[in-house]
Amino acid sequence: MSKFAKQHALIDSGNENLTSWVLQSLPVGIIVFDKELKVLNANTSAQTIMDIKAYADATLAAGTNENIWGNWRHTLLKVITELKECRFDSVNYSFNSKSALLDINCVPMVDNNNALLGGIIIFENITEQATIQKQFAQNERLAALGKLASKVAHELNNPIDGVLRYINLAKRTISEQGMQKPVEYLDNACDGLKRMINIITELLEFSRTRRSTLEDTSIDRIIDDAVKFFEPKASAAGIEIKKHFSSGLPKAKGTNLFQVFCNLLKNAIEAMPKGGKIFIGCDVRGETAVINFRDTGPGLNPADSESIFEPFFTTKAGGKGTGLGLAICRDIVEKYGGKITAENSSEHGSVFTVYLPVNK
Repeated sequence: MSKFAKQHALIDSGNENLTSWVLQSLPVGIIVFDKELKVLNANTSAQTIMDIKAYADATLAAGTNENIWGNWRHTLLKVITELKECRFDSVNYSFNSKSALLDINCVPMVDNNNALLGGIIIFENITEQATIQKQFAQNERLAALGKLASKVAHELNNPIDGVLRYINLAKRTISEQGMQKPVEYLDNACDGLKRMINIITELLEFSRTRRSTLEDTSIDRIIDDAVKFFEPKASAAGIEIKKHFSSGLPKAKGTNLFQVFCNLLKNAIEAMPKGGKIFIGCDVRGETAVINFRDTGPGLNPADSESIFEPFFTTKAGGKGTGLGLAICRDIVEKYGGKITAENSSEHGSVFTVYLPVNK
């Protein structure tokens, strides 16, 4: 695939028969289109996997969710006008009641005189590889849990030791000096216990493999519940939470999504220790519910936009984070058939966006 992506396609009009034979024999899907995006040719591999329409953008849109993967017409026109390739990895394409996972490359097509003719869509069916990778990821998950168990043992030893020490100090103070400092010691003991509970909870959630089977709840209601849960903490930090929901939002199994929204709120609050604002928006675009959490904090390091969703990766200082919160969020969202992204806001701060398919 990379060989096709690194160079413009050259078409020799004098060898059309040879070109056609090559196209048909390739194991990858090939769709050739002109400057108006009209499909000129599609090989057998392409016709087997995609619903070939009269136009290339309609062909891609027929089996994909444009609200997640973007406007295909805009993408293809940009490819041929700017002579620049565009790649999409792991695109879910549905055709004839079957789904395939595709790596799609869109490249411009020029003739021997470097005159623009149109473009080519080159795609590879990676469904089988993805299945193998999923199995491998499951094994990696088990290995990660083993690694986490070791981390938990290390993380719990210190707080447990501190809890015992402060409790003993509190007992000694109460018995020998009255009620001068026991509250302070017991507060420190409670902080240690809360950290232990948090680590154990995240470990349990990260190892979960099933979605909640509780009653369906509208997405705005789930967000409202998460906001109510964190309003006291946000208010104490001088943070204002603003919400804007469109009408007719779909329902979902609420327990796990509640955890996702709580995690995103918690991270946003912790990113703004000196106060700020959190904007939560939710609307439906076609068959996709799009939920945005935007804060006015310092934003993200662009190099970390993907890494932050990996287990054990954390940007929090002083051992305050276990690096599991966003990994859990991604795991839950993907179980719903959606995806979660992170980027910096054009208005300052960071934006986390959750895309969830709507079942109608």
